[in-house]
Amino acid sequence: MTFSSEKRQQILQQMSKIQLDVLIIGGGITGSGIALDAVTRGFTAGLVEMQDFSAGTSSRSTKLVHGGLRYLKQFQVKMVAEVGREREIVFENGPHVTTPEWMLLPLYKGGTFGKFSTSIGLLIYDFLARVKKTERRRMLGVQETLEKEPLVKKEGLKGAGYYVEYRTDDSRLTIEVLKEAVTRGAHAVNYSKVIDFIYENGKVIGVEVLDVISESTYQIFAKKIVNATGPWVDTLREKDGSKTGKTLRHTKGSHLVIDSSKFPLKQAVYFDTPDGRMIFAIPREGKTYVGTTDTFYRQDAVSPRITEEDRAYILKAIHYMFPDVQVTEDDIESSWAGVRPLIHEEGKDPSEISRKDEVWESPSGMITIAGGKLTGYRKMAEIVVNMLVKSPEFQTNNKIRKKCKTKKLPISGGDVGGSKNLATFIKAYKDEALALGFTSEQYEELATRYGSNIKKLLTIAESYKNLNSSLDLPLDLYTQLIYSMEYEMTYTPSDFFIRRTGALFFNIQWVVKWKQQVIDVMGNELGWSEVQKQQFTAQLEKELHYAINAEETTFENKKMKYSENT
Repeated sequence: MTFSSEKRQQILQQMSKIQLDVLIIGGGITGSGIALDAVTRGFTAGLVEMQDFSAGTSSRSTKLVHGGLRYLKQFQVKMVAEVGREREIVFENGPHVTTPEWMLLPLYKGGTFGKFSTSIGLLIYDFLARVKKTERRRMLGVQETLEKEPLVKKEGLKGAGYYVEYRTDDSRLTIEVLKEAVTRGAHAVNYSKVIDFIYENGKVIGVEVLDVISESTYQIFAKKIVNATGPWVDTLREKDGSKTGKTLRHTKGSHLVIDSSKFPLKQAVYFDTPDGRMIFAIPREGKTYVGTTDTFYRQDAVSPRITEEDRAYILKAIHYMFPDVQVTEDDIESSWAGVRPLIHEEGKDPSEISRKDEVWESPSGMITIAGGKLTGYRKMAEIVVNMLVKSPEFQTNNKIRKKCKTKKLPISGGDVGGSKNLATFIKAYKDEALALGFTSEQYEELATRYGSNIKKLLTIAESYKNLNSSLDLPLDLYTQLIYSMEYEMTYTPSDFFIRRTGALFFNIQWVVKWKQQVIDVMGNELGWSEVQKQQFTAQLEKELHYAINAEETTFENKKMKYSENT
């Protein structure tokens, strides 16, 4: 199957001409995981997403495939065991988008965690999550703690726990899972919004889809419909007339990004805040990002904003744990906020609500999955597809396989021979990349980001010498941009700068510098109209504004910090 931006309408047309076994609504990590599991078991599967893939929660997390240590504190033993084991599977199947990250858990007099209880807790965590020997927890003394991270607060320090989490690029993990599903036969299209359901004898048999780009509508039929829309799960349940029983409660998590010259963190830290919550400070690509907040959220889930209160909360937490780091609002380079769709639990604070996933089947036959965590996406998919396998619609289909196939299945880019072989794989193409004009640093970054797909990027790079020089695009940028349009259905500059590269969060000056050239190239390649070009440009400018400026209490816009000349 193709996954090219130019073929979006063609894919929609193809889906409208056949009856799928399953249509998945929602192109976040959950929907993408379901699509991959379904096609590997023999289902004909389609997926539609009303925004870009991963544009919701799946691009706005804390970017950790973590084992849920804090859930042990809440005695959610089963969840700790399951997600702890899943993170190793996620890592092995996609080592290019997931990296082990040693985490420091400082311990203080009067703090949330005592030294003995933390040691026992981490020991139990290692056991439940089946942590490999090389990544099992260690307990550090005061001096060892300060050697790992000199910036942590020294007053009252008793030592630290030292254990491994896994850092990821959440959006790239999502797109790689979905690309693998497409490679294996799934149909997937972004900017395709379900506007109505189609019923026969009370059972849902299809959907009406609006192509947001062309404004055309399509009818897509499937034996089973899966609602995996994250924050919009209840919206579709309402449309289906099946919003009964448990419902969602949205919470918002916000993060700040600060340059390492202002916040020179060298070690990831998981720490207490003054109000007893726990948040992360993580070094990444020359930056330090800190988060997350956890507050109930009742506004627009499409464009959650970080507020002045969110900023103040995170800055206060930084000053509390890293008193020598004198960062202010002026030092914030970028930020993001995301909405978590959690199962409502009456009387509980946001941080106390379970991240457990739940699955329902409505009287119409629509399957809905809600809640859950990034780490557990593969297991969530397995649960949903197991339900599909048992559905009466497929009992006579001999092509459907009962057992899940994804536990040891590399995702797109992950075919490098396992995590231990990633470095060797990367070295294998370095000379070819240097001969094409990449610097060593550029190649290392691209090979790490794209894994085994680096071979396709190098093929694209061979055409660079024929590029019209007036476009003035650097080789590494040109290569990623063309690849993302041909193989990752990138249709807008926001898709590219936010969800395919993460640059708007972690290299915002690069976005400002190259945005116009990228817009020009994309407009030419994809045949945008002048109206579309203006629309997509305005959308990117809005995203830049949101990343740089907090939402004031009065909802007035602040002046942009970065000018066109940055």
